[in-house]
Amino acid sequence: MIIIIPEEFVEKIKGWIEDKNGFDIEIINITEMSSIANYFVIASGNSERQVKAIADNIEYETKKMDIFPKGIEGQREGRWILLDYYDVIVHIFHADERGFYNLEKLWESSAITR
Repeated sequence: MIIIIPEEFVEKIKGWIEDKNGFDIEIINITEMSSIANYFVIASGNSERQVKAIADNIEYETKKMDIFPKGIEGQREGRWILLDYYDVIVHIFHADERGFYNLEKLWESSAITR
């Protein structure tokens, strides 16, 4: 496994999301609030197929770098896929689901957003 600086990793992830036309990308620094990760990357897709394509692209690109997720959730449904890369947790939402869960609002009171 290659060691990569979390700040650089989130920028790569953002680009991989954009490559699959993901939108509304938010990077939230949670370093001061949580020990589970340093960053959340949150993005949206318009369909289950697009959400899966975004997640698959992130997995494909990270595997090329010998970086593998600690865990993956939600791939079968494609409504909210979570990719846990230790210091960076990626949330890919179907646009309809994102507003319901509103993770940004949950973390906004003490988050530093970029």
